[in-house]
Amino acid sequence: MRVTALSEQLPDTRPKERPKERHRLTVVGGLAALSLDAMASVSYGPEAIVLVLALAGGTGLGFTLPVTFAIAVLLTVLTLSYRQVIAAFPEGGGAYGVSRTYLGRRASLVAAASLVIDYVLNVAVSVAAGVAALTSAVPELRPATVWLCLAVLVIVTAVNMRGIAHSARAFVVPTVIFVGSILVVIIAGLIRGEPATTFTAPEHARNLQAVGILLLLKAFANGCAALTGVEAIANAVPSFRRPRARNAQHAEVALGALLAVMLLGIAVLIEKFAIHPVDGVTVLSQVTGAALGDGFGFYLVQFATVVLLALAANTSFGGLPVLAQLLARHNNLLHLFALRAERQVHRYGIAFLAITSAILLVVANGQMNLLVPLFAIGVFVGFTLSQTGMVLHWRRERGPGWRGRAALNGFGAVLTGIAAVVVTATKFGEGGWLIIVALPVLVALMEWVNRGYDEIGGRLRLGEVPPPPRPNRSLVVVPVGAVSDLTRQALAAALSLGDRVVAVHVTHPGDEARARELVAAWDEWDPGVPLVRVHDERHRLGEPLVEYLRGVDCKQVFVLIAEVEPAHVWQRVLQNQRGTVLARALRRRTDAVVCRLRFRITLGERNA
Repeated sequence: MRVTALSEQLPDTRPKERPKERHRLTVVGGLAALSLDAMASVSYGPEAIVLVLALAGGTGLGFTLPVTFAIAVLLTVLTLSYRQVIAAFPEGGGAYGVSRTYLGRRASLVAAASLVIDYVLNVAVSVAAGVAALTSAVPELRPATVWLCLAVLVIVTAVNMRGIAHSARAFVVPTVIFVGSILVVIIAGLIRGEPATTFTAPEHARNLQAVGILLLLKAFANGCAALTGVEAIANAVPSFRRPRARNAQHAEVALGALLAVMLLGIAVLIEKFAIHPVDGVTVLSQVTGAALGDGFGFYLVQFATVVLLALAANTSFGGLPVLAQLLARHNNLLHLFALRAERQVHRYGIAFLAITSAILLVVANGQMNLLVPLFAIGVFVGFTLSQTGMVLHWRRERGPGWRGRAALNGFGAVLTGIAAVVVTATKFGEGGWLIIVALPVLVALMEWVNRGYDEIGGRLRLGEVPPPPRPNRSLVVVPVGAVSDLTRQALAAALSLGDRVVAVHVTHPGDEARARELVAAWDEWDPGVPLVRVHDERHRLGEPLVEYLRGVDCKQVFVLIAEVEPAHVWQRVLQNQRGTVLARALRRRTDAVVCRLRFRITLGERNA
């Protein structure tokens, strides 16, 4: 009865979960926050295919739909696979979680490194592409390309700092407008018998007699850039509302279906209207003009594309911080990446992503073409590892229908593996070698962090049952400079902390008069704490105290440094840095436990 009575008096904690859930994603919010990368790829994925196939003239362009269909098949395989990944790994992590469970820690670090690189590149490419579309429409803005890129990056970062659900709400309208306008283009293009606007294509210098398999593979690999971002939902399952896994699965399927329809629809229109590459005019612009003409609908699609390309960076802001949290929890990244703010925001992950992307944009001068060759290489490494891990998952689980599911994932692993090899080979000389170098470097860095945490854990004997704690005799040393209320508060804290307290005053040549005044004031005050004078001829601050502590015969020594903390920021310039200097010297050169006690005061006021 007593336990029941106490429990009835405890506050109900269930309502506290509701505000947290408000900052998580719904299915629609998940599409808006985590799929903009994949959605925006509709603007450059088909164009990447056409640019390659155009080398074979009209014969090659006739393979646009078959190549896009192959990509759609791979998209279907990936969507179904990541739907299973979400169910098997509701804590998120995607390829990293699968690889860590079934392929080992080293393979999981490779998957994680590939995802981190792809997330950073996605932000840089998306922002640069959006600004490029804007400067194409307004050439006067081209000199400010880098500043525009950084401005867009700052806006997206600021929105995400307020919470992923907030960013989802902000991006729902642009996403709906873009998807709706693309679907209208497809429907209008299928209904229209003749192009409303015709674009004349230049004669191609090379016209291959037949389309070679290598050309088809290169077109397939280029078009697979449209698949980047498919894994983001599986990486960020904890960001969804309950039931998290089910909502994430619905969002993944919706993304796969919408992306497949848009890619195939645009491919059909490319062949129907015989679209060819035209300098200064994107393939999507040609398809839109052929389907809708050059009126309001055309400019609406162009504007929606510009906005969505700029906002496609949000996919990385939703996925990378959650992945970084998992890596930090597994001791592969600094633990600060696991810290979460009140709005369920991993601010350090967001800050890392923003800073690294800004560096890339500045180095590349905001030019999208310099960044695109690096894009989509790493993501296929993660795809392949994830598919391979899921094959092992089905073999281990052996549930109903496991053979068919394993065969599906095995087929996907083969396809993504081929795509990874082809993309890397075709883009190696265009800067892809940087990714080949960056992957092992990032893996080695995470290995180094992991070894560091293992060493710390070993010294702390984490995972072992320690002996019962016993009190140790301790000495508390309080550096003092004068008799004051600050000294009184410091000694009061020290007396409650240890068995023996000693006040230490360091003197230098020329301080004899001040030292005698301090001793006289101390004797008059008589706080019950002995005052020890340490003399130093070289006017050093921390070294005399270090030497004193080395001569102390006590296992547990505390050094309590009392400091004044003004209430206002501007008042801090009035402080000296004696506490900082002392603390740094003691921590580097002694085993003492250093405590810096800050007592807040308001200048201009006196205690009554």
